[in-house]
This record gives sequence, structure tokens and C-alpha cells, in this order.
Amino acid sequence: MEILKVENLTKIYGEKDTQVIALDNVSFSVEKGEFVAIIGASGSGKSTLLHLIGGVDKPTSGKVFIDGKDIFKLNDDKLAIFRRREVGLIYQFYNLIPILNIEENITLPLSLDNHKISKEELDELIKKLGLTHRVGHLPNELSGGEQQRTSIGRALITHPAIILADEPTGNLDSNGSDEIVALLKQANRDYKQTIIMITHNMEIAKEADRIIKIEDGKIVGD
Repeated sequence: MEILKVENLTKIYGEKDTQVIALDNVSFSVEKGEFVAIIGASGSGKSTLLHLIGGVDKPTSGKVFIDGKDIFKLNDDKLAIFRRREVGLIYQFYNLIPILNIEENITLPLSLDNHKISKEELDELIKKLGLTHRVGHLPNELSGGEQQRTSIGRALITHPAIILADEPTGNLDSNGSDEIVALLKQANRDYKQTIIMITHNMEIAKEADRIIKIEDGKIVGD
């Protein structure tokens, strides 16, 4: 089952002499449950692509369908709600709320929708994240790896259509990186969670089922 379809996606910044083509007519699709790595050097367009897929930015032209929905046909309010419910975002620098404890950060997307999760399901997720002993702590009391595991929990909590991970190991040492990749693979295996991960590290990319390579805003390998 196709969960993501990208059609002729183009993103151009600036005009005339200052024009930069960040993404150039990119098309591909992803099946439900795939773990896809998108790899490329800095400036290749991979982060631009991820932001467009997540609806964080809008394309110059082209379409993105998530679970059959043309996301750029949604108005800003509906797109924000769709993003919160159907797209789990994991950033390099965690983006946790500093005044919320770990449990509150993980459940934040549900709180914004006035939804609740059963204690059993929440406890199971927190256990898989290896954070049972840290749930009452604030982000600044955690290691980088623990903060990133918290952000993965926040991405998983709504059972989204896709998870987008933007250089999720970029701010971690090798041990922390290995933990995060293992956790993403576990989420992909246990929850059949579709994951699209941006990375510049080929060794990390090899852990995915599929590697898409981008250069100069174009797909050059899949």
C-alpha cells in the first residue's frame, strides 16, 4: 500500500540572477511500513525535500500525497492539524519543550488534540524508549541520546502515517547514534511504522530498507 507519493516536486528560492533551485522535479513513492534513508551532501536538497514532505514548507510546484491526501490542497489550519496527527517529526536538535517533563513532552501532540492515551500503552512506549526512570525529568537533565529518544516517543505517540527524521543522529556520539538507529528500526519492525530518514552518513543509511540519493536537487540513485 502506497503511503507517500511525491510528484514533480520543485522548490526554487530567489529570482533571476539570485535564483537557486533547491529541488528539481523530484518524484518517488513509499510503501506503508518502509524504512527509507535519503542521503546526500550538505546543500543537495535532502532537507528541503523532507520539509516539503512534512508540509513545513510549500513547493514552487509539484504535489505531495500522504495516505492519499494532497496535503497542499489543505488550508494552513487544516494542514497544521494534519501534520500534528499524521506526520511525526524528529529533528537533529530534539526541539523539546524545556518546561515540560519527559512524559509531558512525549504526550504533547495528544494534549494539543485533547486526546488521552491509556497508561498501559504509554508505559509500554516509555519502556521501549528506555526512559522509565526519567519520565519526571526535564530535558536539560537528560543526555543527548535520552532527549532524542524522547523526541522519537513524541513522534510515535499519535501512530502517524509517516515519521520524518532529519539527521536524527547528527548531534550524537557513535554510541548514541547506534541507539537511535536501533530504536527507529524497532519502531519500523514492531509498529510497522513508515520512516523516512535524512542523513549524510552512508553507514547509517545502510540500516534502512532502501536508500534514495540526492545530488543538486535531483534523485540520482534509488
